[in-house]
Amino acid sequence: MAVTNWFDSHAHLQDEAFDADRGDVLDRAWRQGVRRVLLPSSSFSDARRAIALASQDERLLCAVGCHPHEAAAFSGQTQDDWYALVEANRQTPIVAIGEIGLDYHYDFSPREVQRQVFWLQLTLAHALGLPVIIHEREATSDCLSLLEKAQAAGLLAPEPGVFHCFSGSAETARIVLDMGFYLGFDGPVTFKNARKAPAVIEACPHDRLLLETDSPYLTPVPFRGKRNEPAYLPLIGEKVAQIWQMPADDVAAISTANACRLFRVAPADKNGVETGESGAETSC
Repeated sequence: MAVTNWFDSHAHLQDEAFDADRGDVLDRAWRQGVRRVLLPSSSFSDARRAIALASQDERLLCAVGCHPHEAAAFSGQTQDDWYALVEANRQTPIVAIGEIGLDYHYDFSPREVQRQVFWLQLTLAHALGLPVIIHEREATSDCLSLLEKAQAAGLLAPEPGVFHCFSGSAETARIVLDMGFYLGFDGPVTFKNARKAPAVIEACPHDRLLLETDSPYLTPVPFRGKRNEPAYLPLIGEKVAQIWQMPADDVAAISTANACRLFRVAPADKNGVETGESGAETSC
């Protein structure tokens, strides 16, 4: 009998919200069939925490990057510092640059600084040969403009990364899909007032969708209002299964294969052990 194998492609388990029970959180996720969890980071220090955590547990992967909220502090390290951090810890493994992008909702960092730091990290990802995890909120036009510029400059791979927690329109979805990006979906797709996301999911090519929790944030129904954790990922997958009219196990298999392909990692067997050299060489 096939074992359900989920891949949470975005969870901040290095966050202090998990300091008291991180092991229990991972155990609960395991019991729900979540075999891999990718830890994105928001700053240089957060990246080091993610690396330290992932280095201790083979179920965990990580990404390093500067969130737009933290863009004003990006210059605390040089571009070489970020490059060296990845090169020294590739075997953790570090599988992406992220989360990076633009957030004009809070403007915690000046917008021009956000744009500069986003561009610098797109060039970093290109230099390292890694996909990007993009955070975009209320900054669609500028984000697409910078990505189009990056694509014209040859900085984007054929499958350049994922738009994390995608909440844009069907039109925006078509643009980023045409650029080669994947779309990541989180707990809000389970909310009663969700409108755009279900329509985008329905139209999304099956080989371009990733599932995320964004733990400890964006908790799905019926746990909305509580701390989120990777064990709730199947609830998001079940919503996608309803929209795609297929069994949830099929959504697990599809979304896990997509994550393995994008992040170039081998699939995990039921014991969490990699089954091949890399996702690029092994069928997920």
